[in-house]
Amino acid sequence: MPPTQALAFQAPSLALLATEPLRALLEFCAAKVGSLSPVRGDGHPVVIYPGLGAGAMTTSQLRGHLKNCNFEVHDWDLGVNTGPEGLFDEWLPNLVDRVRELHARHERRVSLVGWSLGGIYAREIAKCCPEIVRQVITMGTPHKAMADANHAGTIFRILGGDTSQLTPELLQRMGERPPVPTTSIYSESDGVVCWQGCLEEPGPGVENVAVHASHLGMPTHPEVLRIVAERLTLPDSARPARRRRGVLRRASTAPSRSTR
Repeated sequence: MPPTQALAFQAPSLALLATEPLRALLEFCAAKVGSLSPVRGDGHPVVIYPGLGAGAMTTSQLRGHLKNCNFEVHDWDLGVNTGPEGLFDEWLPNLVDRVRELHARHERRVSLVGWSLGGIYAREIAKCCPEIVRQVITMGTPHKAMADANHAGTIFRILGGDTSQLTPELLQRMGERPPVPTTSIYSESDGVVCWQGCLEEPGPGVENVAVHASHLGMPTHPEVLRIVAERLTLPDSARPARRRRGVLRRASTAPSRSTR
């Protein structure tokens, strides 16, 4: 990562961080009270990767909505995400093998959806086996600002994680785009990670989509659930579609607001 780019990344303010729990609760309630119209999926397999310190319960609403949309949805099946066990590159093959098993079982390419740190897993898996990955969708994943410019590092250390393996080489690799269609959902009001670090470099099959959501509430936010489901309905090997009915906002890598 160029030094000038790294200097542009700043962690969200502590004031914004402090609002995260309340905002996430309100977003959860909004999703419960409101109703999401399911889209018609094609039944292909989808794996959901939770964020740091989160597990299956935190992504249950997202998984439930995608099941209602006729996707074959799977949790990552490793319980609470406390970070990689041991060295990342020695631990990652276990996740790759899981995707290969699903591909062999369903005989269809697999879509990977990851929240925060779970998005890093999804991206790195896709780099290891792009031939069996249909697309990657991330939610609040700061793939270009993993070492700093976020408040997740403190949580990671509390959970016993080792940040010493975040070498410059690994950080550079994490910032590289997977060789499959990729959608990055981000929020400029994210109180945990730097939203600029979530932006993907422009290119074929790439889309950055802005939402107004908290970091903790992304897996339950109605708009996020709608965006994920819509992206999953794209035909295999299709490129991200343009916004529809004013629901989605596109974003460039420049920190500017898009119009609806």
